[in-house]
Amino acid sequence: MRGKTRRFGAGLLGLVLAAGVATAIPVATPAAPRAEAETNGGVRVMPLGDSITDGFNVPGGYRVNLWQRMGSGGYTVDFVGSGFNGPAVLGDHDHEGHSGWRIDQLDANIVAWLRTYAPRTILLHIGTNDMNQNHDVANAPARLSALIDRIRANAPLVQLFVAQITPETDPTLAARVNAYNAAIPGIVAQKGPLTHLVDMHSAITTADLADGVHPNGTGYDKMAARWFSALQSVPGSLSPAVPPVGVVTGLSNPQAGRCLDVSGASTAAGAQVHIWDCHGGANQRWTRTAAGELRVYGDRCLDVNGNGTANGTKIQIWTCNGTAAQRFTFAANGSVVGAGSGKCVDVTAGGTANGTPVQLYDCNGTGAQRWAVR
Repeated sequence: MRGKTRRFGAGLLGLVLAAGVATAIPVATPAAPRAEAETNGGVRVMPLGDSITDGFNVPGGYRVNLWQRMGSGGYTVDFVGSGFNGPAVLGDHDHEGHSGWRIDQLDANIVAWLRTYAPRTILLHIGTNDMNQNHDVANAPARLSALIDRIRANAPLVQLFVAQITPETDPTLAARVNAYNAAIPGIVAQKGPLTHLVDMHSAITTADLADGVHPNGTGYDKMAARWFSALQSVPGSLSPAVPPVGVVTGLSNPQAGRCLDVSGASTAAGAQVHIWDCHGGANQRWTRTAAGELRVYGDRCLDVNGNGTANGTKIQIWTCNGTAAQRFTFAANGSVVGAGSGKCVDVTAGGTANGTPVQLYDCNGTGAQRWAVR
């Protein structure tokens, strides 16, 4: 949301030269996570928004204090996104905050980001630039609603926290913000139980603004406290998702940024399971059953070869047969544990390359054994 002037909030990619004149919508093209991306294998949380998420005036913004609160609370969290900034005291610098961006610009990129980073939880604070750029203000709530719908359609299990945006000092802008915020509760109420309203507007006052728009250090800390309180009110938002019974999902290894995949899209019994770029194809679509199976193609199950218990035993697919070799549980740390061995589904040697085989191995809590529902 960063601006050349306070009124128009023109960021590098969201530059507006005058009210009502907008540039083309920038579309990011994320592929594999960046080399500098940080991960601890924790629950993937995407801070999503504009320069207030990026941290204008205070590098890292609310993310600094939120990270510290999560650590003190005993939560293992992995911030994710294509952005990277903040001080050393911020243990994870990844985020999806874009200076100058409006709702429509996030909407144009959100599907690619969801596929690339597979967040468990999203913290959405967006709309300030729509107000400051005077960009079709009357329809801003509808654009927000459409963005939420796109997130829900592409990440149906994500815990989505939608903020009423922070205040502004300019009376004209403040009136726009108030009208926009007033529409948000009704929108969120229509989006299902995994979408949550966060009143960020009352979290800070205009005295907590550095320039009339962006919070100062105190303001960002107050934002962090409000986010953290909202997250704590939804315990599942800070724990790995478990695939609901009967729902088709993907399973990604966050450390590698790749998905659990049947090699060559084979349907043959004994086909190796490995990791591969996430693409949502039939060989990456798994369904958990009430019996603890993970089915693919309808009648093939994730299977421990020979119901083995030795480290390095091949993980494969096999015709579903109800044996312990095909029953798995999801642990709180994101690992998938075989019922017949008590050992974990593991990416061999912690590899991240396409085609790295998946095996059985002693559970050790490393990133090689963490799986996220997509």
